[in-house]
Amino acid sequence: MPILNIRNLPPQVHKALRVRAARAGRSMEAEAREILAAACRADERLTAAEMQAWVDRRFAGDRPRGVVDELLAQRRAEAARETGDQP
Repeated sequence: MPILNIRNLPPQVHKALRVRAARAGRSMEAEAREILAAACRADERLTAAEMQAWVDRRFAGDRPRGVVDELLAQRRAEAARETGDQP
């Protein structure tokens, strides 16, 4: 099994890791291993089809409509306020 030593860890990070490990009922080493594993899993990207399937499951056919239009309208209004123009 490969070994990783981490030097020059800031004291506040060390303390936070210790507290986080205690809350999870793990050793600091096990907690650091879990954090690193989760960070590496987060790099796995979904395909467009997988993301669409997730959205379909999440909203169960009742997806919000007009969200993009609302966001664009809000951004345009913000930009108009920033430049002093009227929307």
